[in-house]
Amino acid sequence: MTLQFKPNETFRSDFAYGKSDADLLRFPFPFPEDAYMYSVNIEPHVRGGPTAAFAHVFDIDEHYVAECRERALVLAEDPKRCQVLPHMEMAEWDTLELIMESLAADYPDHFSLTKAGDLWTWVNRPLGIQQSFTFGEAHTLPYGPFEYITRQAQGDFTLQDQRDDNLYVDGGMVTTQADWSLEFNIGMTFHEWHGPVPLAHEKGVFDRALKYLLRLQYGRPVRRLNWTITINPRLDTSPENYPVWGPDRTTVTSENVGEKVHLRVELQTLFRLPRSNAILFGIRCYLASVADLARVPKWRRRLHRVLRDLHPEIQAYKGLPRYRQMVLDHLAPFDDGAPTSPGIQSDLDAL
Repeated sequence: MTLQFKPNETFRSDFAYGKSDADLLRFPFPFPEDAYMYSVNIEPHVRGGPTAAFAHVFDIDEHYVAECRERALVLAEDPKRCQVLPHMEMAEWDTLELIMESLAADYPDHFSLTKAGDLWTWVNRPLGIQQSFTFGEAHTLPYGPFEYITRQAQGDFTLQDQRDDNLYVDGGMVTTQADWSLEFNIGMTFHEWHGPVPLAHEKGVFDRALKYLLRLQYGRPVRRLNWTITINPRLDTSPENYPVWGPDRTTVTSENVGEKVHLRVELQTLFRLPRSNAILFGIRCYLASVADLARVPKWRRRLHRVLRDLHPEIQAYKGLPRYRQMVLDHLAPFDDGAPTSPGIQSDLDAL
């Protein structure tokens, strides 16, 4: 398939970002019903489903070129956004192979991979890259294998090492995160990493999730959706850069709430890697403004109801209290009380 990219978009400063109609309708809206509470909500990561974002192993969309440029900017400012502990070298090569093979198979117009034994040649046409290298020899690449390939993918990635009946965050490329720090979290266990999440620990959500993931099998990846709220279409909302993005929260008014407030959705995918037995955790970020979501009748009704009835502790964790009422006031006129269909799909073929 051939994609049309929007290379001049920006995710900082002037926020020159927008969604085409087709891009909006493929947005992975995270609410399958009119209420929300934490759950494991893991399903097989198979091709297809209620959103086109599920059609491929790694989703590429119209924002690809601009997002890769944004990643390069963040890494130039702070190289520690990509770190991998030394014992994870084999997992790095596993990741490179998985992403290269998947992109070449799913988007042959844009990516190709050829192999002659251990001599591989990778072509990334949207970014103008052609690279020959020897698989397993890091010095033949301009960056380590994990950093090299994740610079060319949308979303964040972490590497989990499995040992002692636990998972440890022992590597990552994290430049589009929702207010958490790789520098702080690297080396943490599964429960330590998720420590700040309210209510879910008491409900045993993470105990069940860990047991499930420890049994994750090679060739049977899984996925789930997560969400939060972001002001402006800003990808880098890291703790390190809070002085840059924190003040955005004070700029929301009843007049601009539709354009400023964005639903930030993470398509989280988990893959067992073949040689290292590590788990690759993909955290693909999607942004849609409240104004854009209000163009889809089912989504505007459901978002209004979810936010209206959201548990106060979850409201706080998701960053809502300051402007939740403004969002509700903006959406309320669009909620006519009509029932919504189950599932996350938009129920529209076109806008």
